[in-house]
Amino acid sequence: MAAIGFVGLGNMGGPMAANLIKAGHKLRVFDLSQPAIDKLAGAGAEAASSASEAVKGAEAVITMLPAGQQVRDIYLGPDGLIACASSGCLLIDCSTIDVATAREVSAAAEAAGLDMLDAPVSGGAGGAQAATLTFMAGGSEGAFKRAEPILSCMGKAVIHAGGPGNGQAAKICNNMILGISMIAVSEAFTLGEKLGLSHQTLFDIASKSSGQCWSLTSYCPVPGPVPASPANRDYAAGFTAGMMLKDLKLAQDASRMTGANTPLGAEAASLYGLFSSHGAGGLDFSAIIQFLRGNC
Repeated sequence: MAAIGFVGLGNMGGPMAANLIKAGHKLRVFDLSQPAIDKLAGAGAEAASSASEAVKGAEAVITMLPAGQQVRDIYLGPDGLIACASSGCLLIDCSTIDVATAREVSAAAEAAGLDMLDAPVSGGAGGAQAATLTFMAGGSEGAFKRAEPILSCMGKAVIHAGGPGNGQAAKICNNMILGISMIAVSEAFTLGEKLGLSHQTLFDIASKSSGQCWSLTSYCPVPGPVPASPANRDYAAGFTAGMMLKDLKLAQDASRMTGANTPLGAEAASLYGLFSSHGAGGLDFSAIIQFLRGNC
């Protein structure tokens, strides 16, 4: 089992770290929230007083941070994780950030002689707790092979997406599909309501025909057809509308940078932006159906 430094113990990082402890790894953890540190310490982790202390002597370091700026701040510079990491340490950033930052930080790690992966996740807080996340990893084949046994303790699928930054590229493309498809499913149910179709009838037909997709069959935005979906819990978030907006904005940034034509992605970002501006950013992203109904 490995000695791992883990930085970032929020809704995703906390349960991910807990699953590593359950798998027998030795963790030293840090977060800006002392209660988050205390919770993991209670589960068997060693508490660190800073990010740099968390990585000292670690064989691997995992970070789960809010955005690209935080990733830059914590990895780069004379007191950053790259400078503080032990020789041979494997760096794994599971944050969802822009591709350019991921590649910049990876290049800095390579220059310091360290292996690094960008390995964002799909699966939400529920997947983090159940250790059923999907990891999309960008980096060298050697770094991926080193990381795979560790990431497998936290997820059901660990996929090598290619070179540095490609994990982030896969994540934003995947979530652009998800955001667009959730809007499409929500529009269909809103129209079906107006036409007199029951939710269950539309679900039974669409889930067995050409309208089938994950947003419908696993995360249906209306109560009833999929009991585990957030719609049955007043849209308590598994993956918030605000987080979806962040990922759609990252996809649009990448679209502009590369010249890719993504009009549906742009419209999805606009709709989630309007939805979040109405104070709904903390709701599950499937609550976009309430916005389309005119309820918020």
